[in-house]
Amino acid sequence: MAGDTDTVRRRIDHARATLTPAQMAVGVGLIAALGFTLLFVQDPLVHDGLHNIRHGAGVTCH
Repeated sequence: MAGDTDTVRRRIDHARATLTPAQMAVGVGLIAALGFTLLFVQDPLVHDGLHNIRHGAGVTCH
């Protein structure tokens, strides 16, 4: 496999062979939660939250 071209299909096959069903379920759940968050959370709420985190970390953003 070292000399083969690394493709998405090979990565998927490798993941299927090495991940347990529980690990796959957790991964799908995390992707679903992220998708829900990006689709349904109000933008001003997210912006203000990230803004406060940046300031808390000492980052000047304006």
